[in-house]
Amino acid sequence: MRVIVDGARVAVPEGASMLSAVRAAGGELPTLCHDDRMSPVGSCRTCLARLDGHVVAACVTPVTDGAHVEVDQDDLRRLRHDAVELIVSALPGYALEGDTELARWCRRLGVGPGAAEPWRGRDDSHPYVRLDRDLCIACGRCVRMCAEVQGTFALTLTGRGSHTVVAPGTGGPWADSDCVACGGCVDSCPTGALTEPGLPPGTHLSALSRTRTTCGYCGVGCALDVLTRDGEVTAVTPAHDGPVNRGHACVKGRFAHAFHRSPERLTRPLLRRGTRLEPVTWPEALDHIAHGLRTAIDQAGPDAVAAISSARATNEENYLIQKFMRTVIGTNNVDNCSRLCHSPSAAGLTAAFGLSGGTDSFDDVEHADCLLVVGANPIEAHPVVGARLLQRVLRGARLVVADPRAVGLAEHADVHLRPRPGTNVALFNGLAHILLAEGLTDPDFLHHRTTGLTELTALLDDYPPDRVSAITGVPAPDLVTAARLYGRAERPAILYGLGVTEHLHGTDGVRTLANLAILRGAVGTDRGYGVNPLRGQNNVQGASDMGALPDLLPGYAKVSDPAARARAEQIWGVPVPRRDGLRIPRMFSAARAGELHALWIVGEDVCATDPDTNQVVEALETCPLVICQELFLSETARHADVVLPAASWLEKDGTFVNFDRRFQRVRPALAPPGQARTDFAIVHALATALGADLGCPTPAAALAECGQVAPAFAGISHQRLDREGALAWPCPDAGHPGTGKLYVDRFATADGLAHLAACPYLPPGESPDDDYPLILITGRRWAHYNSGNMTRRTDNIRLDPADRIDVNPADAARHSVHDGDPVTVESRHGRATLTARITDDTAPGQLFCAFHFPASQVNALTSGHADTVTSCPEYKVTAVRLSPG
Repeated sequence: MRVIVDGARVAVPEGASMLSAVRAAGGELPTLCHDDRMSPVGSCRTCLARLDGHVVAACVTPVTDGAHVEVDQDDLRRLRHDAVELIVSALPGYALEGDTELARWCRRLGVGPGAAEPWRGRDDSHPYVRLDRDLCIACGRCVRMCAEVQGTFALTLTGRGSHTVVAPGTGGPWADSDCVACGGCVDSCPTGALTEPGLPPGTHLSALSRTRTTCGYCGVGCALDVLTRDGEVTAVTPAHDGPVNRGHACVKGRFAHAFHRSPERLTRPLLRRGTRLEPVTWPEALDHIAHGLRTAIDQAGPDAVAAISSARATNEENYLIQKFMRTVIGTNNVDNCSRLCHSPSAAGLTAAFGLSGGTDSFDDVEHADCLLVVGANPIEAHPVVGARLLQRVLRGARLVVADPRAVGLAEHADVHLRPRPGTNVALFNGLAHILLAEGLTDPDFLHHRTTGLTELTALLDDYPPDRVSAITGVPAPDLVTAARLYGRAERPAILYGLGVTEHLHGTDGVRTLANLAILRGAVGTDRGYGVNPLRGQNNVQGASDMGALPDLLPGYAKVSDPAARARAEQIWGVPVPRRDGLRIPRMFSAARAGELHALWIVGEDVCATDPDTNQVVEALETCPLVICQELFLSETARHADVVLPAASWLEKDGTFVNFDRRFQRVRPALAPPGQARTDFAIVHALATALGADLGCPTPAAALAECGQVAPAFAGISHQRLDREGALAWPCPDAGHPGTGKLYVDRFATADGLAHLAACPYLPPGESPDDDYPLILITGRRWAHYNSGNMTRRTDNIRLDPADRIDVNPADAARHSVHDGDPVTVESRHGRATLTARITDDTAPGQLFCAFHFPASQVNALTSGHADTVTSCPEYKVTAVRLSPG
């Protein structure tokens, strides 16, 4: 539409507001109740302007084609001045100190401070959100942010008239409310009524340094601005133009940054002398490592050395680590923690479609009219994604949740399927059976773009709803309802998490889940948004993309492929080993058997996060040389021979790849503390100590070289990301826009077709019995991340101070356990001591706990059973028993 604003003609989209038209003309208006991330309400009346002769609130008034808008007239300026002045008159004088939105507008409009006496009081109970009630103007922005963006609905406006003020909806102190500390309310507050400790009222943002980077916690990939002063982080705020988060964040990315200045940070290399780890110089540490690696190679060959790379490291660091192992050491013994979480995704998605990433961008998924969320709890594990999914559901999208637990989205689901742990393949086969039986498939797509339908149809004859119900425990009518919701949707999407992959048959789970999207013709078409894994750690996708895998080179070329090796050898200038290397579980068993002489662990606390902890510890104790790069003296580092102090994500330069294949920039806001170094610098130093030159002197150069080895990344560079913000692979050249939606023209399989999989249901590795009658599921909680090494060293510890085990009330009564009781959990592999939490979130016969506190020894319980294709551990099914005390 064409709109005239104070004589200037501007173009705005149909349905645009007056405020949008004013902004398009380069103008600004005060908007104390408005935030572009939320629906407008027009309650503060500070954005008054004239539309076709009528004075209206610009934020809530739409314009029409040819409309005339007036803004810069004396009477309108007076009206806006008076509206703001009226608001300020009810506030104390200090309301205009600092750099709040209200203070800035008052300076522009010439409005002086009010003279009201403080009388409402403060709430400082929460570690991250401070409420000064005397600065609240009841604009409602915080309440709408909590409801419309975060979806927690934790806040309300209480009182009447001048007594109206924001308050937790549960009553009582903020710390005891349902607040999940996303910081959205703080970010949106225009007056400073809601603040955070690092940005108290009176803070001038112009005095702070600002660095745009990408969050180093989960795999969502939120763009964040790190605000620093004098080498310290003052605050971290979400970027309003962030490609994925769009001005939103969670408690971890927004607030859990104090770990960087923890007195426990490692700042000097440590070397084991006898039973003690003692500080040494970098040359001493590097010389010791180089001597140990040479000795290992001399005694048993290059394959006696192995490395576990890191999902917390940048792409460039992972690229350099795998290059070091292959070109300096001469082995393919390199792996990363995707082995323990999403390696079945890589195997399953590659087999089904040809590439190992999710099929669609999350921006597209957000337009789905039916969401099938399987084995994932994004509300807690990926809060920004969880919030966006919830908003989609609240706007009318249908939702099917498949998870044994009553996870956060389940209460909003049209149907919640609660299968017995370990029965995913039967569940997905049952849904596929119904899609075929009721004609809810795309015959044309199946005929032209797929293979394997005949074999799948024959298999699915054995999975009618009644049989599937008997296997899974899901009522047959619920199976039918779920299949019809997904099958009849115009644009369905599947998102899944570790509840699909961390099983004995996790790859089969991914394949059979992919079958549903293929049957519906919902991959690579405009009829749906495919199959999309929610990645756990910040760069677990990128670590694998960069080739930190024992059987794959950068870009997922097989080590066994002569052409792929030849391309890498031409660029690296040395031969590449032909034989697949060791996976992480095999590294540990080789160490216990005396076959592995040196193990280099980068940024992973394997003693806390890997299964069957006792076996892992034995491997580390047996291996002659264990090198650990870490931020803190983790449980793993305590067993190392050399510990190298590493930089955190706040101190690094490079890139991460998020869960929907987007490369984004990581920039250092701080220098590493003491003598700590980036992993990039450490790998270079170690290569130099061994007399080798890895090339790639900078992270930018490393990514450029990776693009030569892996054509899918050839069009991605630091310079381009600095200009454009984010690029999804494949991106084969500098002019390519990146690929959000895969497989539009053909699938990346050898025959160009999507491959349906006829996978029968097979039982999990463990089953309950009389001695171990309960099934334990492990996962994450909202306030912590992975082993908790970072979050436990922040005020998140006040929000969630200990591991606890969720017990169904029926099981609690049967085992004489009460809420808050200490309990002992035993499996066939180990024992853990936890605190009971009695809840209906878990089904009878099932327990749930996280692994954020290594002292709890949760992973001493989990077994060595692993996915038969990828060796991903079966974290989701462990037979246990429960007893008080």
